[in-house]
Amino acid sequence: MGSKNKTVSFRVNEDAFEALREIADERDLSLSAVFRDYVDTLVAHDGQVEVVPEHRVEDADGESFPPTVEVPKSFVREHERLELEAEHLREQLDEYKAYVTFLQDQLENDEGTDEVVFLEDLDGSHDDDEPYQLG
Repeated sequence: MGSKNKTVSFRVNEDAFEALREIADERDLSLSAVFRDYVDTLVAHDGQVEVVPEHRVEDADGESFPPTVEVPKSFVREHERLELEAEHLREQLDEYKAYVTFLQDQLENDEGTDEVVFLEDLDGSHDDDEPYQLG
């Protein structure tokens, strides 16, 4: 039951929002990812999260803060390729939705005509070599 994602919403002032956006941009993350990381840390430490100045963190671990990870260029290229493919698929989906809407509108406009063609009626009216033609 704990696997369902829930949405948390709250308001912050404009200055705090811009500061959070800058933090997210510096780390190349979305605002949602920044908050998820913070919430995960908060929950993992039972609500006891301490804000520590950067120089204390650097002195303690000998590593830079925030931690960085090198990612192979092939991974970045694959990620970019997948983003482009996803965008293309979204565009195709929008086109298909527009086409379905067009067909539905056309069907609604043609509802006044009650013309029904039964396939059984077509079987005897054409030679087997000729394709069936409606209309």
